[in-house]
Amino acid sequence: MRPTSKEAKRRSRASSPLRGPTSPKSRSAGLTPRVSLLDGDLVTDDVADTNNNNNPRSFPHSVKKQCWEKAEKIKGRDPDRWRRDSLGNTVFRKLVGCPGCLCHDYDHIVPYSKGGESTLENCQVLQARVNRSKGNRTEFSKAELIQKSSYCRVSGRDIDLFGLSAKGNVQHAQDSWGCRIQ
Repeated sequence: MRPTSKEAKRRSRASSPLRGPTSPKSRSAGLTPRVSLLDGDLVTDDVADTNNNNNPRSFPHSVKKQCWEKAEKIKGRDPDRWRRDSLGNTVFRKLVGCPGCLCHDYDHIVPYSKGGESTLENCQVLQARVNRSKGNRTEFSKAELIQKSSYCRVSGRDIDLFGLSAKGNVQHAQDSWGCRIQ
C-alpha cells in the first residue's frame, strides 16, 4: 500500500538535515533544536543537552569565533573576512572546508582521535588542504606542513574582487589608507 501524500511530506520533513535530531527521545522531551549555517558548517543547538557529550568532535560556534579572532590579522584588510593561518597562508572566512588556496578549517592542534579537546587552546585556523593532509598526525614539522600548503599569489586587487563577489562590497581596515594629519 502506498503512503498518502501527508505521510510522504512528514517523512521528508523529518529526514531534512536542517531539522536537527528527530529521535524519539528528543521529541518526547519536547526539545526544539535551533539550526544555523555558519562558515559553511551546520550548527545545531538543542535547548537542553540530552546526550551529555561534554567534548564534541567539532568545535562549538563560540570557539570557532574566538579561534578566528586569535588568527593573525592581515594589515590593511577587514579582519572579519581575511586572516592568516598558523603557517602564513591567506584565508577567507566565508570559505570553509573547500580545497582551494583561500579555504580554511578549524583544526585540532592535538587531534581529537588522540585525546585533543574541542577547546580554544586546541584550535587553530589552518588552510583546508594542509589540515586534510595533516590528518591525525602530530609528527609533522612546520616546514613539512608549509610544503603541503596550496600556494596562491593573491594581490590586493584580487582580494578586493573576491570580497566584492562574496560579500557585495569591499572593506579595508580603518587604518589602511591615506595620511593622518595631526
